[in-house]
This record gives sequence, structure tokens and C-alpha cells, in this order.
Amino acid sequence: MSKELILILVFIAAMLLGYRLINAVPSLLHTPLMSGMNALSGITILGIIAVTTLAGSVVGKLLGALGIVAALINVVSGFGVTDRMLRMFHSNKGTKEESE
Repeated sequence: MSKELILILVFIAAMLLGYRLINAVPSLLHTPLMSGMNALSGITILGIIAVTTLAGSVVGKLLGALGIVAALINVVSGFGVTDRMLRMFHSNKGTKEESE
């Protein structure tokens, strides 16, 4: 088997496993678990970097770079959404004092 075929099979297996795991989580738990998943997305970035360095072809390196960009967008936007969600739970008592 070629190296590219193995990498494609690993990608497909990870995609199917991720889809199956996310569908198994009840809707009520999606938001609280999102912040923990952001940390795991950082591990995904490390994996993509490792796979990209092993890619022998230019197409493999381009797809790896695209994967790195997509994973970084996922991490940054995930932390942004989590921060926004946590701000909703703050009390409004200190907001008048801060605005004066």
C-alpha cells in the first residue's frame, strides 16, 4: 500500500469515528462539552502537522495545509463561542458600575 492511500484511509476512519461519537452525545450536553473539545482540537492540529510532514507529494502538503487552517479556525471559533456562552451566565450587577 502506498503512503497516500494509508493516509486517506486514516482520514476516512477518523471522520467516521468522529461523526459516530458526536451523534451519540445528547443535545443538552453539546454546549458544555464544547470547551473540552476545543482542547482536543489542539491535538488534531498536532496530528495534521505530523501527517503533513510525512506527505510526499505537493498535493498532500497542500491538503495538509488546508487541514491545518480548518483546524485552527475550529479551535479559535470554538473558544470564541465558549467565551460568549460563559458571558451569558455572568450576573448583571457589575455592569452599571463598569459603564460609568
